[in-house]
Amino acid sequence: MRLLVTGGCGFIGSAFVRMALARGHEVTNLDKLTYAGNPANVAEVADHAGYRFVHADIADADDVAGALKGVDVVVNMAAESHVDRSILDPAAFPMTDVVGTAVILDQARRAGVARFVQVSTDEVYGSIAEGRFRETDPVEPSSPYSASKAGGDLQALAWHRTYGMDVVVTRGSNTYGPRQYPEKLIPLFVTNVLDGEGLPVYGDGQQIRDWIHVDDHCAGIFAALERGRAGEVYNVGGGNERTNLEVTERILEYTGASRDLIRYVADRPGHDRRYALAAEKLHGLGWEPAVNFGDGLAATVAWYQDHRSWWEPIKSGEYRAYYEAQYGDRGAADR
Repeated sequence: MRLLVTGGCGFIGSAFVRMALARGHEVTNLDKLTYAGNPANVAEVADHAGYRFVHADIADADDVAGALKGVDVVVNMAAESHVDRSILDPAAFPMTDVVGTAVILDQARRAGVARFVQVSTDEVYGSIAEGRFRETDPVEPSSPYSASKAGGDLQALAWHRTYGMDVVVTRGSNTYGPRQYPEKLIPLFVTNVLDGEGLPVYGDGQQIRDWIHVDDHCAGIFAALERGRAGEVYNVGGGNERTNLEVTERILEYTGASRDLIRYVADRPGHDRRYALAAEKLHGLGWEPAVNFGDGLAATVAWYQDHRSWWEPIKSGEYRAYYEAQYGDRGAADR
């Protein structure tokens, strides 16, 4: 297939690009190169014969139209994607996640692409106290980020219903692995430990997330792309529920660091307590996660230990300003 992958210099996007090329597909990577879009993530495939890079915004109809020439399938991963940043600057998120998604959907429709895959998140469902979210459950987002992603999902499904466009939506659980920008929990805490910095745990640390390795997530997206039904949503769940505190303690164990680095801070507004996905629908397409959480987390920690040259330049400048704004004045948690 000839794929257009948007956001292909990001964490999940770059892993998907590498997987697609390894599977023999041709890839056009369209990325705006915002703060988390890192060309180093795709450096190893930059000279691949089947790879092309386009520096553009998915909200720019002309640039998108040009990138779509000769493309069979669009995999839309371009997004503003961090809850904490969405709380600090909510207006930035709908521009990419809703407006941008509508623009690229319409250009893809005009170009006659065979399939459009909208890559989304379990956070659109909100929090669930018991059980697991199914694809038929309503979306009840809690943050500006998850609300904007829900808006993008609804745009994609509307293009299927209104125009008959072949659209598939995937909703993945919390993803971890190498090359993840160090604002998310695992890379933030690993790199902080390696620098001897404190670990800011929100609230009591008992928030539960369902973790999935990035390679399993990308394989799940491929399953939906290749075998999913048009107009359907597919949950890509890892089946690895852990509290944030459990993950933190694992990181300390794997790095040999002291538990004294844990710093309980005031919880963030609207923090969802628990995410859990029912992924039987995707299992029915022949997909199962393959990476054991303990093994995957240990390998991820080792990657950050071995690749300081990748993350050290990131944790300066804009990143430091964000970090101080997010954690600098946050008081101790009331536990």
